[in-house]
Amino acid sequence: QVQLVESGGGLVQAGGSLRLSCAASGRTFGNYAMGWFRQAPGKERVFVARINWTGSSTYYADSVKGRFTISRDNAKKTLYLQMNSLKPEDTAVYYCAGTNIAYDWSRAYWGQGTQVTVSS
Repeated sequence: QVQLVESGGGLVQAGGSLRLSCAASGRTFGNYAMGWFRQAPGKERVFVARINWTGSSTYYADSVKGRFTISRDNAKKTLYLQMNSLKPEDTAVYYCAGTNIAYDWSRAYWGQGTQVTVSS
């Protein structure tokens, strides 16, 4: 089992940067594919980025491609999301998730979320 705790959210002006972290507990973090999702007010939670268990493969939603970078440090059991060139439409609660079932997020472990607010 994996427990996930996000941090690093906050208020930033458009064009600014933030780095989110997701700290994991449990011995098997390195066996999990990890992802970031976000949920804006009144909208459904949507995929942002994912990374495989070694960190060698990443994939991004078109809306963040070229601006966000997902990475992980298995020794520190931590997942990261570097967010650059932030836009007001990036405002959302950001969640990390981990799954050891082939990117099956329906059966993933989830964190509690961290708020990111981008002002114009």
